[in-house]
Amino acid sequence: MKPLRTVYPWMVIFAATLVFFSPVSAEIQNRVVAIVNNQLVTLFELNGKIRELTGLSSRELKERSEDMYIETRRKVLNDLIDQKIALEKIKELEIKVQPEEVDQAIERVKEDNQLTQEGLIAKLKERGTTYEAYRESIKIELERRQLITYEVQSKIMLREEDIETYYKEHIDEFTSEGKVRLALIFLKQRDPADKDEARDLYQKAQGIFSMIESGEDFGKLAKKFSSGPGAKDDGDLGVFKLSELNPEMAEQIKGLSTGDVAKPIIKPDGIRIIKVAEKDGGGLKSLEQVRNAIQSILYREELERRYSPGSAS
Repeated sequence: MKPLRTVYPWMVIFAATLVFFSPVSAEIQNRVVAIVNNQLVTLFELNGKIRELTGLSSRELKERSEDMYIETRRKVLNDLIDQKIALEKIKELEIKVQPEEVDQAIERVKEDNQLTQEGLIAKLKERGTTYEAYRESIKIELERRQLITYEVQSKIMLREEDIETYYKEHIDEFTSEGKVRLALIFLKQRDPADKDEARDLYQKAQGIFSMIESGEDFGKLAKKFSSGPGAKDDGDLGVFKLSELNPEMAEQIKGLSTGDVAKPIIKPDGIRIIKVAEKDGGGLKSLEQVRNAIQSILYREELERRYSPGSAS
């Protein structure tokens, strides 16, 4: 059986020439930067992948560091070539990934990173991508894993000591500061001196809190009643490091877990009802919490070692 990745010297030279020695027409976004059998790798794909991985456009990356720009382009181009070769083999072997397999893979990602669905979508938004695009990338990754399993699984064995060593050598990567995602329902008091308004506002807050306790959706109640920030987004205030919260706020949520709602907080300017949408206490994650993630990393590294350009595998 042929190896997973076959790189032809003419292809690498041709790709490198186009990438690094192209004329002014390099600004044309759909030009070809590599040909993999009958498939094309375009500049648009290359630039898009660079932005996805670095958060920067090619031009921004080049302005920061010419060397980093060249090295990143080289690595990204090689990865795109790998993907084209893999896709051909996937089609040839008629490898299929079902939607429920994608769902399960995403659930594992959420579990490994202690994310809710809302938290995952927020993270993807920060990276400039959508949940639908993420699902497609997971599907492609699962197809590639099935291909890898088909061709080379019997050759790769991950030892327990390798997993433990990686964990110890990358301990900082598995240590994090506590973070929390908060949502808010804010009931504004227009006249702090008006006792009647304060009483009515308090009764309203108690009614909303009772609805939350009875199971009504916090986000819908925020859209309906809140006059504070994030009201249109289900009251979402975003993610904060625990160290960024003022002492009073930190004390209010100290004993709360993900999904809990604090009792109404009364202030002269109004009443706040705060929900802990997500909470990560931080600290060092155990080996068992990150085992799956480490196995995936080591597996990919071993594949890269065996099937990278110049490999004798």
